[in-house]
Parts: sequence; C-alpha cells; structure tokens
Amino acid sequence: MHAPGLEFASALEAAQAIKKGRISSVELTQHILDRIDRYNPSLNAIAILTKDNALAQARTADEAQAKGQVLGPLHGVPITIKDAFEMAGVRTTAGASSLSEHVPKTDAVAVSRLREAGAVFLGHTNVSEMLSDWQSYNDIFGTTNNPWDSERTPGGSTGGGAAALAAGLSYLSLGSDQGGSIRVPAHFCGVYGHKPTLNLIPLEGHIPPPPNIRHIPPYDLNVAGPLARDASDLKLAIEILGGPGPQREIAYSWKLPLARKTRLADYRLGYVINDPLCPVSSEVADVISDAVEALGKAGIHLKEGWPSQIKPSAQYDTYRYLLASTFASDLKPDQFERLRERAKKQDGTHEAIRALALTSLHGRFKEASRRRIAARAAWQEYFREYDAFLMPTAFVPAFSHDHSPSFWGRRLTTPEGERRYEDMLFWICFATLSGLPATTAPVGLTRSGLPVGIQILGPYLEDATPIDVAKKIADIIGGFRPPKGFNQ
Repeated sequence: MHAPGLEFASALEAAQAIKKGRISSVELTQHILDRIDRYNPSLNAIAILTKDNALAQARTADEAQAKGQVLGPLHGVPITIKDAFEMAGVRTTAGASSLSEHVPKTDAVAVSRLREAGAVFLGHTNVSEMLSDWQSYNDIFGTTNNPWDSERTPGGSTGGGAAALAAGLSYLSLGSDQGGSIRVPAHFCGVYGHKPTLNLIPLEGHIPPPPNIRHIPPYDLNVAGPLARDASDLKLAIEILGGPGPQREIAYSWKLPLARKTRLADYRLGYVINDPLCPVSSEVADVISDAVEALGKAGIHLKEGWPSQIKPSAQYDTYRYLLASTFASDLKPDQFERLRERAKKQDGTHEAIRALALTSLHGRFKEASRRRIAARAAWQEYFREYDAFLMPTAFVPAFSHDHSPSFWGRRLTTPEGERRYEDMLFWICFATLSGLPATTAPVGLTRSGLPVGIQILGPYLEDATPIDVAKKIADIIGGFRPPKGFNQ
C-alpha cells in the first residue's frame, strides 16, 4: 500500500500498514506533511506545525521497527494535538495573546500518554481564544475554515482538530470539551468525537487553567477526549488516554469496560429528535430522523421521548449555572457589582443565569452541585433498562463565520428563522452536566451538503458502549465521508 491511498484511512489502518511494512512512518508522515502544505493554507486547521520534530519521531519509529520493537498501538502514526495541551518544547497558547510565546518544558499527561503509545506529533491545531467559542479563531493564528464550506466554521473550540481530520491531514486528534468543544466540531465537520466520562482522562497540563496551575478540581466540567474518522479509533484512544493521573495511579488502576452488547440488534436505545426548549432546524432534524428510521428498519429496539426521570429544563438551567460559575474567580470588583445588579433581573436568558452564577454565594453553588449529581443518578436509573440515548449534537449544521464582538448578541439563521447563539448549549448540556460519556457520529448530509452528527449518550464510566453504538450505526448507514476537493 502506498501513501496516497492512506490519507483517509483510520488510525488503526495506518498503524497496521506500518506494522506490516507496507509503508514506513517517515513515508506516511511526509505524505501527510505534503498534504498539510497543500491544504492547510486555505483551512488554517494546524496552527503550529512541528515538521522537523514529526519527521524525527517518525525516524525513531522506523528504527525501532527495524529492531523488531513496537513503540505502542499508535507506532509511527501522525496525529494532531489541540492548542490547549502542553507539548514539551512547542508553543502552547490556547489561542490567547498573553500566552503567544508560552513554551512548556513538559507534556500534558494526555500528550505524554499518546507519546508513549508511539504517535508522531504533527503539531497543534487551532482553537478559539481560551477555548471559549463554537468557532475557532484568535488574534495569533487567525480563522479556521470548514473543509465542507470555507465560508463556514468547523466549530470550536477543537475546530482545527476536526477540520484536519476531515481534510485528511491527521489520523487522530486530541481535544477537550465542556461546552461541546469536541462534539460540535465533530458534528460540523462530519467526523467522530467522544466526550469521555468526567475525570476519566487526566487534565494536568491543559490550558485553561493558566499554565502554572496543573491541578483541576474533580467537580470541573471539562474533559479531554479524541476525535477521529472511525469510531474504532475513539475506543483505541480512550484505552490509551484513560486511567488515573499521577496523584492517583499509586492506588488505582483502570480498564475500559466492554460495550454492553455485541450486536446492534440487541441494544435498547431511546431517542429524541426535537424539543420545544431548543427546536432543531428542519435540515438537521430530517437527517437524524432518517438515521433513526434506518435503525428501526434494522430491527433495533427504539423508544422515542425523554426518559421519565429526566427534566430537560432543570438540567439545562443547572448546567448553564455551573458553566458560568467556573469563571467567577476571574472577576474584578467592578465587574462583580455590575453582574450582581444584572442577576436581580432573572428572565431565563443565559446572560441572566450567568450573572447569577458569577455572583452567587457558596451555598447556591453547592445546591447546584447536588442537582448535578442527581442528574447523573436519574440517567443511571434510565440506563438500567436502556443502553444508550440518541439526540442531536446541535440544532444547526455548520454556520457562517461570525466574529461579532457581542458574543451573546450573535444570532444564527435557520430555515425556520433566527436563533440565539446561546442555544448551542442545549443539546450538549446533558452529558456534560451529568459527567456521562457521549459520542458524536456522522449520519448524513443536509440538503445543502453539510454534515450532521448524532449524539449518543452512554452510561457512566461505560465509554465503550456509545462508541460501539456509533461504530454499529456506521455499519448500517455509513460513517465518515471525505469532503470534496481533498482527494489529490
């Protein structure tokens, strides 16, 4: 097998090609670097390219193979890292001008685990400033474009990683997610993304928080996770990345539990396609409806509607409150006073809930934290009878670039009318609030040719189950397909 036939292969297929001697890591890495030279100028997916380091790692992989040594399951496979994870000797900025020259001396824990697995690092992929948008642009590296339509965003904040995968510029990408930052780019770019169970993958060395703070509270919402072109690669990545961090590994070990079923027909799946709290645009709903219909025709047990234990409105409000509260420590006194005045006028908007969260006393935060645990318990009760729950990832497909300074004042256009930007929080909130694993899987294209991904929510700590459902869905309706214009 020669390199030009591998650009859209899975990471596992690329690793096998190297292992069996059909191609060397240097040949494969050089081929991907050539593609980056050709396509990245128009995409701007990879912000910091480490060409010399990548080729040096590839040579090390080939030298090891010549001696009969295997570095790990990603031996010699070129991958990308979100510009939020510290990489030793490589600028790591999180898209923030204040960190534009930050060069860490050590790897983030997740990066270290991928290095130990034998991966070749191509560099850092572009993000939104401090990972705070569903678009990927910043003052240091500019704007990342969607491979399906350069006038549209690839999503954020792991938009560069998703765009690189869709364009065949990488075999795996490391990302992070607390507001949909893995799942939304996967949905917008037509690739797979997995938000793992909370705390499954250590976040030491992730920015934010600032580089000098390496310890993240266990109640934080953020998680590290992979994006890929094949669901099997997600499972491999979770097996590599998962497990206790440096402070806990002395007493704990971890093994990924098997998926609940071996055949898709044996799964019991619930689903919702729409909700009046956040109506899904017809172009997205139609694709998801077709996918669910195909699953039903394949004999899978499906039940429509929210589980009786789940109160979507309450979980959404709790999620928005906790998401906003994570930024409270950064407030200046004058900001605090202005927000406290705004918090007195509760009108159900994200702006009002954010003001309340940022100015609340500790008791209110503790109560929200209890509701968060209750939400997880409610989902776990549901998962005693059902194996996974299907829902949209977002109510729209990839939207046009919009860098308006009034973040919450932005509006998104759908066939049914104009929508608030903050509505992007709704469909991703349930997995994040409850700390449950969720996989976004491509299930088709809209009438205008944009990708749509379905979100598969799984049981706590059983990450293999939603990933397996995603893999089996692909067997029925197809999975990743490359966008036009990237096959050369």
